[in-house]
Amino acid sequence: MRVSLFPGALALFLAGVTVATAQTLPFATAPVESRSVQREQVVNAVIEAVNRATVSAQTGGRVVEINFDVDDYVPKGSVLLRLRDTDQRAAFDAATARFEEAESEFRRMQDLLERKLVAKSAFEKAESALRSTRAALEQAREQLDHTVVRAPYSGIVVERHIEPGEVANTGQPLMTGISLEKLRAVAEVPQAYVGIVRELGQARVILPHEGKSLEGVAINVSPYADPNSHTFRVRVDLPEGEHGVYPGMYAEVGFSIGEMTRLLVPGEAVAYRSEVTAVYVVDGRGGIAFRQIRVGRSLPDGTVEVLAGLSADERIALDPVAAAVYLKESR
Repeated sequence: MRVSLFPGALALFLAGVTVATAQTLPFATAPVESRSVQREQVVNAVIEAVNRATVSAQTGGRVVEINFDVDDYVPKGSVLLRLRDTDQRAAFDAATARFEEAESEFRRMQDLLERKLVAKSAFEKAESALRSTRAALEQAREQLDHTVVRAPYSGIVVERHIEPGEVANTGQPLMTGISLEKLRAVAEVPQAYVGIVRELGQARVILPHEGKSLEGVAINVSPYADPNSHTFRVRVDLPEGEHGVYPGMYAEVGFSIGEMTRLLVPGEAVAYRSEVTAVYVVDGRGGIAFRQIRVGRSLPDGTVEVLAGLSADERIALDPVAAAVYLKESR
């Protein structure tokens, strides 16, 4: 038995195309969009800390406990060290007793004044004593609180200036750390792009190890170039908070340098098979074909630039796995 294929049918067969009604396809499709997007110049960068601060003693006392050392990660609010609080606690207890006594006397005088059994001047004296003892109590409480030294922000200890058993005096440095809540990316931008970078002031920090990017919240461009590399140092601040990055890590910065028109497809529609990058293209009659494409960068909204292989009037399958199963079963 001999089977004859017309040229058109043979071409469809060799291309791996199956034909069906578009409405019967068991997966969703989306159009290839032509859209204006920001042009970017991507350069290498290094993450560094914005804040480096030294915690100093706010009260005096012998160091009885140190909980962190150099290179340790410290969560915000953690206890860095403790000072012996014998003197501060005694002062707090005495201030508490004086305040309670003054408060009791104030209430007694207030009651007598309401019954007109005491002069107003005596009441005002009790009121003044209450305010004075309240202020002394707050000061004593603050001094007691200062015997427990806490981390003002999440960060890493880079220096420790005191040892257990030493006596810390007021104002003496205790620990120095860098913040992980305020970071920036430092990049060297070629002089050809520094003008437009200054003008637009837009950039995103790309974290390849995390597979994500963060919009820069502030950009600072050095006023002069490096005489050897002819590049300008640019610092791009990351949003406040911890993002899983640390000072010294490698990153990239994409600087906006204008706009361009690009074909865009949803990132989930792109199939990666070994060395092949492709999508499943659906025609107006429901025909489906596996087509190789060349992609560019991924955008923050989840779309991917298509540099070659598609046109703006085509549709693609949003689920490449479902499309592959459908194509195989339909042959």
